[in-house]
Amino acid sequence: MEQAADKILVWLPSPMGDAILCTPALRALRKQFKNSKITFLGSETVRRILSPCDFNDDWLIKNTGNPLETIMAVRKNKFSQAILFKNSFSSAIACFLASIPKRTGYARDCRSFLLTERLSPQKMPDGRFKPGSMIDYYLAIASAAGCPPEEKFPELKVSPEDRNQIYSKFPQLKKPAGSVVILVPGGAFGPSKCWPAQRFAQTADRLISEFNAIVFVSVSPATAERQIAKDVCRQSKNKLIGLSENPLTIGELKALFSIAELVITNDTGPRHIAIALRRNVITLFGPNDPAWTDTGWQKEIKIVGQADCAPCANKICRAKQHKCMEAITVDMVCDAAKRLL
Repeated sequence: MEQAADKILVWLPSPMGDAILCTPALRALRKQFKNSKITFLGSETVRRILSPCDFNDDWLIKNTGNPLETIMAVRKNKFSQAILFKNSFSSAIACFLASIPKRTGYARDCRSFLLTERLSPQKMPDGRFKPGSMIDYYLAIASAAGCPPEEKFPELKVSPEDRNQIYSKFPQLKKPAGSVVILVPGGAFGPSKCWPAQRFAQTADRLISEFNAIVFVSVSPATAERQIAKDVCRQSKNKLIGLSENPLTIGELKALFSIAELVITNDTGPRHIAIALRRNVITLFGPNDPAWTDTGWQKEIKIVGQADCAPCANKICRAKQHKCMEAITVDMVCDAAKRLL
């Protein structure tokens, strides 16, 4: 039973996409624990992607790799329970050493003995984890903490200030002459998830020709992704708006995504921004199984590159030819775009 004085620590997953897929579970926690103080622990990036947020009362930002600092910060708050969406051993031992009496999470990564409420992840006969939606994976943790799920769709909010900033930076978006399209040609997972830059450029040119599209190219600040964005812009016959040259805050990026009519993306974090904001989405899959990140969003078209070696889940393609991603043609993507636009 919930007590009014309960103080709950919720340790969030690190990848941006996972944090977004966690939002249905966070919503279930907030609904169940209305009178408790819920504190989220996560990176600054995760805080920015989830804010503004109605699901918590406070934040602990993990900006250091020093485990002692994290343990002391957690211990100081005297939490009554910890709900661990992060799978790591370090998150479990930190909550154990911080003397949090109730600790809920998956019994994996050699941390079972550190948890008081344990869930067993589903596995296949060969011992590998069974592919399944991470939304359901995180909702199972919330359920183990006593929070029955109701709505399974991820959600994000955009602040009015960030939306105003986007219109200030890109006045053409107030009354766009054509469709607003965002291309996401990078991917933090690794280069194996990336569709060729030349094909993104060719797709942009087709959308500009057929829909008078305003095309943005969105990548992370990572050097490799900035280079991909440059390659896409260089190989296009038209003027694209590269966000690596026009950097946005995470809040502004969400605001831009909320305006877009279509997002064409590799299987990477910004895909989940687009889905959580209920945009039209085309997602390009190669080495990773789409089952892991399925949301059931009806306005997403998934294009899966067919190859005898896929899905391999390798960060770098080990074959001489990147068969899975190269199997996806510009025609396939543009035909999908026509259906959505």
